[in-house]
Amino acid sequence: MLELAILGFLAEGPLPGHELRRRISQLTGYTRPVSDGSLYPAINRLTRAGLIERRADPAAGAARYVLSLTAAGRAEMLQRLRMPADHEITDFTRFYVVLAFLSHLPDVAEQHAVLRRRLEFLEEPASFFYDNERPLRAEEIADPYRRGMLLTARATSRAERTWLREALGEKAPAFDTACTDSDPHAPAAPAS
Repeated sequence: MLELAILGFLAEGPLPGHELRRRISQLTGYTRPVSDGSLYPAINRLTRAGLIERRADPAAGAARYVLSLTAAGRAEMLQRLRMPADHEITDFTRFYVVLAFLSHLPDVAEQHAVLRRRLEFLEEPASFFYDNERPLRAEEIADPYRRGMLLTARATSRAERTWLREALGEKAPAFDTACTDSDPHAPAAPAS
């Protein structure tokens, strides 16, 4: 997620490291704060791999530099957007990083293939809570806080599925069966 965010923001133009950190922090929000201890090693890995370039920025002062994307970095970013890993489709925050840069893919069919993968994931019945192998619905949960988790996740999932269908130019099914499931495919789900 971090490397894709770095590549994606640099695809929009060169940035100093502190500005890149600010933009990534704004994108991932409070749920996944970006520390210098994770950002700068990622920048170093991408630089060693030839995906980004670091140039001194004398106008900004001593020890300041500007990062820019190389041709190899652009190719890598596009490949990551074309074929996101499964966890980048199923994890809310990771998917939003993919979504933030998906317009860089020049082929609408490739963009839609990524959106379809997310929609297929969201349409699978799931829950935070199970009775053996059966996902429990919000209406089956007595604990008000757990029920609240499921109701919030359901509403978020429903809204995202609606948007995905609109973006894909598809109509919603007459009865969206996924709306009756617990639908934990929402930001409340902890990432592994």
